[in-house]
Amino acid sequence: MVSPQPVPPHWKDLGKSSNDLLSKDFPIFGTSLEIKTKTPSNVTFKVAGTRDNKSLGITGDLEAKYSDPKNGLAFTQAWTTANVLRTTVELENQIAKGLKLDLNTSLLPDNGNKTALVNAAYKQPGLHSRAVIDLFKGPTFTADTVLGRDGFLLGAEASYDVTSGSITRYAAALGFSAPEYAVTLHGLGNLSTYSASYYHRVSRDVEAGAKAIYDTKSTTGGISLEVGAKAYLDSAAFVKAKINNQSVLVLSYTQALRPGVKAAFGVAIDTANLAPASGAAHKVGASFTFEG
Repeated sequence: MVSPQPVPPHWKDLGKSSNDLLSKDFPIFGTSLEIKTKTPSNVTFKVAGTRDNKSLGITGDLEAKYSDPKNGLAFTQAWTTANVLRTTVELENQIAKGLKLDLNTSLLPDNGNKTALVNAAYKQPGLHSRAVIDLFKGPTFTADTVLGRDGFLLGAEASYDVTSGSITRYAAALGFSAPEYAVTLHGLGNLSTYSASYYHRVSRDVEAGAKAIYDTKSTTGGISLEVGAKAYLDSAAFVKAKINNQSVLVLSYTQALRPGVKAAFGVAIDTANLAPASGAAHKVGASFTFEG
């Protein structure tokens, strides 16, 4: 008997395990705070803010989301400190099973700048396709598809400018995903930039990963390389470390203080240039999350 194929990840989630390992939970650019609460009527409120260490500026946003899971409907409204109004309307599994439609808009009242994206995603066992129409830019039509079978993944993306009648961007990817490890190869930027990523769950408490990027148009040449690891100290705490080929070492520590309360601390050290007054890329930061 042939086992059913799982739904593969969408295009942007190819290589997600490695990307999350090397990018998430490293608060090194400032201090951030996020508070999220949910009412019994399925309304979620989120307030998030960040103070940048370099500019000392504070940015943030206030977001409210209403969800109606029974009817597959979700409505999100956000307002940022840059006075940008963002609205998202989502409808899932109502027109057809596996089909999700959403409209994402933004408006900057100060100058009238606005954006509107219409998204459609369709997923079934072995298939995950998406299409996006940017109504005010071009308009531009972007589509991507990922096929999956027995752990092997094949994906492609292309953008088409309706006004000029030309393909403006295309990319492809190939990968293999298993419960303990994943390997992904990308050809991005009209196949001018290539990346390879690897993720391995070494044990229940240890994860490791790496990513290499080669840009054929780069004037400096060479390959950018980054490797990292994550280790759980217990059920409520973990540490992460990563280093790149520019000798920048990044360390972080994350602790769940109680259910719904999490704190993380990070530091980046330019190991090739340790002197504080010599333009070194040292950074430090923290993040605090409250969810209830």
